[in-house]
Amino acid sequence: MEDKTLSCSDCGADFVFTQGEQEFYAEKGFTNEPKRCPECRRQRKQQRRNNSYDSQD
Repeated sequence: MEDKTLSCSDCGADFVFTQGEQEFYAEKGFTNEPKRCPECRRQRKQQRRNNSYDSQD
């Protein structure tokens, strides 16, 4: 297994899906490769957190 260069579906930037990350995904049973770069994943996670706090009012 080798590192793969993927393109982010949100910002279009290329990012590396490392061998270690691929092994981790396989270990967890994930079958899809990540669609977002690490920065967009962080931003999306933060958005989801903020939205869940908003809906608890």
